[in-house]
Amino acid sequence: MKPDNLPSTSVLRCFEAAAKHQSYTVAAEELQVTQGAISRQIKELEALMGVTLFRREGRGIALTDAGRSFADRLSPDLERLRQSITLARAAGQGGKILSIAVLPTFATRWLVPRLPSFQKQYPDVQLTFYSRAEPFDLAAEGIDLAIQFGREEWGGITLAELCPEDLAVVAAPDLVARFQVTSPKDIMRLPRLHLLSRKSAWPQYVADLGLTRDDIMQGTLFDQFSTMIAAAIEGMGAAIVPSYLIETELTGGALKVLGRPKSQGQSYFVATRAGEVNLMAEAFKTWIRREARASFKQRSTAS
Repeated sequence: MKPDNLPSTSVLRCFEAAAKHQSYTVAAEELQVTQGAISRQIKELEALMGVTLFRREGRGIALTDAGRSFADRLSPDLERLRQSITLARAAGQGGKILSIAVLPTFATRWLVPRLPSFQKQYPDVQLTFYSRAEPFDLAAEGIDLAIQFGREEWGGITLAELCPEDLAVVAAPDLVARFQVTSPKDIMRLPRLHLLSRKSAWPQYVADLGLTRDDIMQGTLFDQFSTMIAAAIEGMGAAIVPSYLIETELTGGALKVLGRPKSQGQSYFVATRAGEVNLMAEAFKTWIRREARASFKQRSTAS
């Protein structure tokens, strides 16, 4: 393939979808085209590149080594292209642009309800949000600001503390009543909900209580705080979650605080590009840190 003989974006989108789902049928449904159209686009791409990207595997398909290598590199490139188009459109409409990467559950349960306050102060700012939970290069991806947990170095960033992590052991009131939980040690009677990225939460809490439990890791596992919180609300078990994610549920009585794990000294941070001056990023950082302080103070007063 000649360097200037690049495939069309429609061909690349077809490959991206097929690679993601390992299925022409599901890719066709996602892109709202026929399965035959997906197959033709893939064949066109393979002919252009001179390699086989998929192989037949039973009644389905699977990526070849070349296909896997290409998919791993293509997806972030297409995402950057989408971001560039979005930002260019916003710039063409006038006003200032601010791109923000944020932890998904933090965004939906804490940040979004407070955004009208920022928009009221800065009505001409175009906000663009992206979900991120893993380290990445802000400058390379065109992101102005990110919300992250912990001091893990992402490279090329400046960190400002947003708020300390404030954990709570919570459960639905009906579940608490059914298991007659009246003290922190009684919590061990309840089914337990676990977060895959925080597997040490329950063992640490039990150790702090001076208890020993061989079955502490039994229970249901989740990969997102949002789904674990939903399960706790439905009475599936007790969960250890940051208090800021459940402010509404605590105020409304959908969840009850049963205990407060000892602080592990972890915090949430606002990350901005090191060595760059972005006035809108600084304005957003100032605003969100003020909101976080008010939120933390309100929770501390309530407890």
